[in-house]
Amino acid sequence: MKRSRASESRYTLMEFGREFPDDTACLEWLLHHRYPDGVYCPKCERVTKHHREKARPSYSCQFCGHRVHPMKGTIFEDSATSLKLWFYAVYLMTSTRCGVSAKHLERELGVTYKTAWRMANKIRSILDQDADLMLGGTVEVDESYFGGKDKWKHERKRAHVGTGGVTKTPVIGMVQRGANGTGKVVAKVADSMKTQDLLPHAKAYILPESTIYTDEAYTYSDLTKLGYHHSRVNHGQRVYVSGDVHTNTIEGFWATVKRGIGGNYHAVSTKYLQSYLDEYAFRYNNRTTATRRGVFGAALSRIPEA
Repeated sequence: MKRSRASESRYTLMEFGREFPDDTACLEWLLHHRYPDGVYCPKCERVTKHHREKARPSYSCQFCGHRVHPMKGTIFEDSATSLKLWFYAVYLMTSTRCGVSAKHLERELGVTYKTAWRMANKIRSILDQDADLMLGGTVEVDESYFGGKDKWKHERKRAHVGTGGVTKTPVIGMVQRGANGTGKVVAKVADSMKTQDLLPHAKAYILPESTIYTDEAYTYSDLTKLGYHHSRVNHGQRVYVSGDVHTNTIEGFWATVKRGIGGNYHAVSTKYLQSYLDEYAFRYNNRTTATRRGVFGAALSRIPEA
């Protein structure tokens, strides 16, 4: 089967089915990924051939019977769910821009909702943002709020003017512009929209001397003092683009996240919001990855080697 040249697909469902047709193929991939140089046998004190054992997801040394379990230390450990279903769940969560809910996984995989919810959270735990990712060159910075609309809340829980109540979770996003859409993004939950809570994120993820574009918010007034080249667009005066100065890229990322959360999950609590932001940032940052399996392959590479 040939993929159309006009298709943007990197790794189709048919290709996934051919490469991972059953649990055996998935376990074999896991073994070679975790032991790329072969399995070292502590009893034989050398790398030896390990054969698959019957009726259990493990391999034993051909000389002494030393046993290794490829699933140990991974998100698959202690799970009675088929390994192929795990791989298919990873494929589903990485092959869409807007994500999939646990309810959708339940329907696709044929497992209980409790199992699907656990699988989704386990998979999401490996889709975190790179702690050492640094942005440079031209970077767009923008803040946003996540949370339910006040009109759906009880009167006592609405944030009225003057009460000082906060009903939405503040988030800061930074996206580096790259050639042909290869830029990276960082999205972090913030304690507030105050300068002292937002600017430390910029210092942590944006290289000095970078050019930063923001809107007119007073929060970013001190960026120049921190050694950045700073320019603004005044959204309040309906100015959204001024030459190269705009924040359309990061606002497009916010649009994807909010439509994804609203359409698939409906609502996400502050406790779990960062893990969802990590998931969306992971897909965004790996959308042009050079791996043959695309974002799915990038997710599989997060499984630790033994």
